[in-house]
Amino acid sequence: MAKGSGMIRPDMATMLGFVTTDAAVAAGPLQAILHDAVEASFHRITVDGDTSTNDAVTLSATGCIGRGHAGGRRATGRRSPRPSPTAVCTELAQAIVRDAEGATRFVEIDVEGGRDAAECRAVAFTVAHSPLVKTALFGGDPNWGRILAAVGRAPIDGLDVAGVDIALGELELVAGGQPVPGYDEGRAAAIVARPEVRIRIGLGRGDAATRIWTSDLSYDYVRINADYRT
Repeated sequence: MAKGSGMIRPDMATMLGFVTTDAAVAAGPLQAILHDAVEASFHRITVDGDTSTNDAVTLSATGCIGRGHAGGRRATGRRSPRPSPTAVCTELAQAIVRDAEGATRFVEIDVEGGRDAAECRAVAFTVAHSPLVKTALFGGDPNWGRILAAVGRAPIDGLDVAGVDIALGELELVAGGQPVPGYDEGRAAAIVARPEVRIRIGLGRGDAATRIWTSDLSYDYVRINADYRT
């Protein structure tokens, strides 16, 4: 289980997550498993780009599986497939974004063609934290110019905008830094109007890639946080 709906961005911010398993795993390997799971999940979500000092995710292993004593669970010989810790954490992380303050869109941002994963993440989070991109998503506006502007100001060195491609789902909007001639804006608007939107960005400078998840920025987000009192 996990809680959190605002001030969500790496590293985790004001969220709490608790994952348990009845497997028998020592503390050292369990910590390594948790680290990898969090890097692939909770460190890839953002709601508003804000953060705080209060966060935690834990993974606990009870070792109960196969025990024969009271309080334990007997192995039956028939085991259903177990989801991996990364899969569980990813589901929880995405649920936090879906339940974000005032959110009407769940947004997946894929960045590929980077020199390394770090610059792909820098581009992805710059786009995800852009108020202009987030409000365009709320309004159902396929505004590729706002996305391209965010890519262009991401903190990476030597980016050639002429190598940037942008797509909504499978619909290409920008190729080589320019709008695709004759692209269907009505189709693009229909894609952005969906409750789940996928933005694909190609940097054209390497083989690295990353994926993050975010939400739009709505009237209700402003209302919730304007009315909030500590």
